[in-house]
Amino acid sequence: MSATQQTGAPSTPSNDYHQVPVTGKQLAYARQISTRTGVVLPWDVQQNRYALSRWIDTHKIAKQTGQFSNYPSSKQVGFAERIARMKRREVPRECFRDRTIMSKWIDANL
Repeated sequence: MSATQQTGAPSTPSNDYHQVPVTGKQLAYARQISTRTGVVLPWDVQQNRYALSRWIDTHKIAKQTGQFSNYPSSKQVGFAERIARMKRREVPRECFRDRTIMSKWIDANL
């Protein structure tokens, strides 16, 4: 029995953290960001899941602007409506105009 098996510690080498390949969806999203923003996606970043994740976080557009940017997402609305059906009540109208209000309503009714 090895020392790692006796202590219960994981037997993965520490350098495996840096060798994790990217996923297809992750790479497609990064390429979409690169095309939209005009920022070059470096080859070495495309080879490592963690490096690519950091690149995506750095280059994605964080805040959408526009008339509907503050509206709740369709997933948020669907979740709120499921909660309302289970509790046999309605989601207040003002929740459909502001994502923060919708989020607070969901949290209060879970």
